[in-house]
Amino acid sequence: MKFKRLIILFCFLALSTFCLAADGLEGDAFYAKGQYKEAIASYQSVINGGQQSAALFYNLGNAYFKSGELPSAILYFEKARLLSPGDEDINHNIRFASTRTVDKIEEAPQFFLTKWWNGIVLRFSVDNWAIIAVVTLITASILLITYFFSLKPAIKKVSFFLAIAFFVAALLSILMAKNQVDYFSTNKQGIIFASVANVKSSPATQAKTAFVLHEGTKVNLKETSGGYTRIILANGTEGWLKSNDIKEI
Repeated sequence: MKFKRLIILFCFLALSTFCLAADGLEGDAFYAKGQYKEAIASYQSVINGGQQSAALFYNLGNAYFKSGELPSAILYFEKARLLSPGDEDINHNIRFASTRTVDKIEEAPQFFLTKWWNGIVLRFSVDNWAIIAVVTLITASILLITYFFSLKPAIKKVSFFLAIAFFVAALLSILMAKNQVDYFSTNKQGIIFASVANVKSSPATQAKTAFVLHEGTKVNLKETSGGYTRIILANGTEGWLKSNDIKEI
C-alpha cells in the first residue's frame, strides 16, 4: 500500500515538473512570436509554481525589456545573476539595460585585491563550485587509493602529491561556494520601481530630500525603519527611501 502511494506521489511530481517545463517552453514560443506580455505571464506562472533558474529569470528579464518595463527587466536580470554570477550574457544584459536608466552612478574605487577575490568567488555559481568540489574530492580519493595499493614507488609518489593537490582544490571550491553565499547575503540589493524616488536624509516623511533617484537604479539595502529603507549607492552616497519604492533582488 505504501509503495503504491509512493508511485502515485512520484507520478504527481513528475507530471507537475512536466507541466512547469511545458509552461516555460510556451513562454519561449510566445517570446519568439513577439508576444511579450503573454511570454511574461507564462514565465511568471512557472515561477509561481516554485521553479527557479538563471535561464528562466534571464528569459523573463528579456521579455520585460522588450515590453519596455525597464525596472522589472533589470530586477530579473539581477535575479538571474544571483544564480549564475559568471554568465557573460546575463552580465552583458545588465550593463546594457543599465545604460537606459536615468541615473548614471560611478562605482567607488575598490581595493584591487578585494576586486580580484570577488571576481574569483563570483566566477561560477554556488552549484558549479559544489560540483567542482565533489569531482576534485572523488579524484583525490581515487589517487589516494592508488597511492596505498600501487607497488611502484614512482606511481605512489605522483599519486600522493596529486591527491593532496586535489584535496586542496576541493577545500578551496567549498570555500568559494561559502564566500559567494556570504557575499550575496551581506550585500543585499534592490531595484527602484518608482518613476521618481525622493531619497530622504532620515526615515521620516517630513525629512529633507537629500537627492532624487529614478526607476531601474540599483541600490544597496541596509536597515529599515518606519516604512523607509536605508540605501547606499555604488559611489557611497546614502539616504532613506520608501520601502515600497524598492523591490529586493
